[in-house]
Amino acid sequence: MAHLSSRQHISPDSGFPVTLHPAYNPKIKNHVPPEPIRQPAAVGKDRAAFADPKKKALFAVATPKDLAESIGTVLEGVQLSSLNGQQLDELALLVNERGVVFFRDQDLTTEKQVELFQHFGELDKHPAQKDVKHVIIKGSTEDHREILSYTPWPSGDFHADTSFEINPPSYSMLRMEEHPPVGGDTAWVSQYGLYDALSKAMQKFVESLHAVHTSRLQYDTIIDLWGASPNRPPIDTHHPAVRTHPVTGLKALNVNPGFVTGFAELKRKESDKLLEFLEYHIHSADDHAVRWRWEVGSIAIWDNRCSLHRVIPGTYKGARRGIRTTVFGEKPYFDEYSESRAERQERLEGGAFVNGHGSSEIPA
Repeated sequence: MAHLSSRQHISPDSGFPVTLHPAYNPKIKNHVPPEPIRQPAAVGKDRAAFADPKKKALFAVATPKDLAESIGTVLEGVQLSSLNGQQLDELALLVNERGVVFFRDQDLTTEKQVELFQHFGELDKHPAQKDVKHVIIKGSTEDHREILSYTPWPSGDFHADTSFEINPPSYSMLRMEEHPPVGGDTAWVSQYGLYDALSKAMQKFVESLHAVHTSRLQYDTIIDLWGASPNRPPIDTHHPAVRTHPVTGLKALNVNPGFVTGFAELKRKESDKLLEFLEYHIHSADDHAVRWRWEVGSIAIWDNRCSLHRVIPGTYKGARRGIRTTVFGEKPYFDEYSESRAERQERLEGGAFVNGHGSSEIPA
């Protein structure tokens, strides 16, 4: 990573690089994005809303195995390429409920992946994505903690994909084409579970706030660290710090260390301390997390509205290369009458199990 601008300016006192403010980095200062900032978009009805709550068509051809109580399910014995529209809708609902669903030994090509994923909505385009309908996701064995001294975006931390957008992505899919035998795992955390794990008093407090999501840090990092050129100018958005999922009707914490820099309603020190606590809260949520060990041909499909993810840093050898597709979601909102997953389980105790593969009953 010697090409980082700050590493080209060494302090004579310490012998270490000088950290440059992005405004003084000519690569960042002089970049002119070719596209305007996006405007709010209307999205169609979520495909999961058309699903059979019991997922009979999907489970007739695939066997679900949960990897953890709170999040993560593997579907075995099925090729994604063979699923029909009804089965894909039921898969979407399973992803809504379980946060992330995994497959192994899949036969999809990039072209077929793009075609299949358009069933879930209109394809999104990452700020660094050029004239293709997918993003190439590679691995990195660099020390993310050390790099953070010289480039502003915490690229190794938990995030929901481009959560700074006015219409952040709903579903994402990553299909692995190359992968080392050990290392390069990805972890996901349930945002349903993160909300449930807060005290009642903290839940009510966070519900009253808007999280400040920004693309500015990633924008600078795309230019300096990645050596690429963002398509759009940086953007800041204020999204509810707790959001209601449009299909399950459940509350989910909507804060992530990758893109959230504070809270609109709070003063700076108040905001910093709350964000520090929530970063700790996310990283300590082992009871609401799942870690996936990739293989060539493995696929993960996740819901950015109810899960966070991060690649696990390491010093592994060998190439890591995957193909990611995403689709637009709705503008995040909070319904004060929605309930948490724990509240729903308590309300329905003795009835249908809703945190796994049963009904996603939404209260009237």
